Amino acid sequence: MLSIKNLHARVEAAEILKGLSLELPAGEVHAIMGPNGAGKSTLSYVLTGRQGYEVTDGTATLDGEDLLSLEANERAARGVFLSFQYPLEIPGVPAMTFLRTAMNAQHKARGEPEISATDFLKRAREVAGQLKMDFDMLKRPLNVGFSGGEKKRMEIFQMAMLSPRLLILDETDSGLDIDALKIVADGVNALRRPDRAMLVITHYQRLLDYIHPDKVHVLAAGRIAATGGPELAHELEREGYDKYARAA
Repeated sequence: MLSIKNLHARVEAAEILKGLSLELPAGEVHAIMGPNGAGKSTLSYVLTGRQGYEVTDGTATLDGEDLLSLEANERAARGVFLSFQYPLEIPGVPAMTFLRTAMNAQHKARGEPEISATDFLKRAREVAGQLKMDFDMLKRPLNVGFSGGEKKRMEIFQMAMLSPRLLILDETDSGLDIDALKIVADGVNALRRPDRAMLVITHYQRLLDYIHPDKVHVLAAGRIAATGGPELAHELEREGYDKYARAA
């Protein structure tokens, strides 16, 4: 599904990604772990088309299509979704309005009919119930006044509603207590499908106790320094990243 080869990228004059290669097949969940400054968030922004991140070499394809040649909205229409580490607040825009507008924009880009208000509300109530969300949250301005856990649940809610094909979770465990972490992880696990892939970016092993990855990659100094099974996350928890950072 996702194929990244020799990817180099910089922000202003600083090169952050330095020859990163990664294969993420459909149906699998891969975790990326690494120290601060390794390039984890940069990778997520490059894949989703955030401005200010310049790719200087390499490729990234989704089912053979060149992602890097597409605008951010075109990548979203192809089914690429980024869950932010720090979700943005949008005052004055109710969450329901924001999400229905986003859904219909994607439908239009794919040549699909818009979702009716009735069908949208029905689906929204179903998903909110599964995530144990207060439905009134969806009537409030997006993320304004939300706790950290509420913001992350809102992100998982958006994932479930938009039904993306490639999910990139950038430290979605940041700021969550254990109860919120379990609820968010259950929501992510419910989205596993044979035709969908997930890239989970995290500092800590604790999230991977609930979202069990097929593979774990260590990102250090802008490239993948090691790849292994879930046991690699436990090794990193015990021993840290030093030996991988030195090798990279």
